Amino acid sequence: MDLGLGNKVALVAGGSSGLGLATARELAREGAHVAIGARDRGRLAEAERGIKEVARGRVHATSVDVTDQAAAHRWVDEVAADFGALHIVLVSGGSPQIGTASQFEPAEYQAAVDGVLLPAVSLALAALPHLRAAGWGRLLFVASETASVPVARLALSGVARAAIVRFAQSLASELGRDGITVNVLAPGTTRTPPVERAAAKLAEGGDVEARLRTMGHHNALGRLARPDEFAAVATFLAGERASFVTGGIHLIDGGASVVGPELPHLTAARKDTYT
Repeated sequence: MDLGLGNKVALVAGGSSGLGLATARELAREGAHVAIGARDRGRLAEAERGIKEVARGRVHATSVDVTDQAAAHRWVDEVAADFGALHIVLVSGGSPQIGTASQFEPAEYQAAVDGVLLPAVSLALAALPHLRAAGWGRLLFVASETASVPVARLALSGVARAAIVRFAQSLASELGRDGITVNVLAPGTTRTPPVERAAAKLAEGGDVEARLRTMGHHNALGRLARPDEFAAVATFLAGERASFVTGGIHLIDGGASVVGPELPHLTAARKDTYT
């Protein structure tokens, strides 16, 4: 399937690892020119080499802290000037602390807004003049399942990601006549380096793979997502084939949202019935 991404220019924030890197690779494989940005120069250089192995267009990496609004704005303008246009922007950033709503002080809520919401808003606003000038654009915000489904111990994530959703949906209603679509990607637990580190910590020197399998148990497919599975959805939404898809929250959670809460006594009953 030709996604119509040949010679399109894509900017990927958080493109040095995890979901951002996987999407940058897929966009490059489909023929887009790709600019990635992140803070860690070593990981950026490694990511750039990996993307170039599959790329059909240009690839460029820039060390940038997207929480610095002025620096992020300069990066967007420099990419548009260097490549001659900008068509696709994917914002993938960090995650706030884990915990319940009453566990945090107002300063920690402020930090979640500063670290998750405002960089996404800033990058999108910086990109808008370039997308409008191109007359064709795709804005993709990487959130998490908390953007759509309440998760009690991910209170800060839910607050920040829900705000991203409302911002994105407002943009979608505003930008459609300019040929620009706006969508939010809401992944469930995916096997990325942070998830692997969390599994290793939880395993306490034990079987990390077993811990990862347990982390992936609670969805309809019974496993963790792979980054390339997320990237396939993101790349489709970035392409011409998704030209009538805008304003949506796209859960990529393996059906976790429809499984419902895990109830130990029911789980045991199912095992007794089918074993």
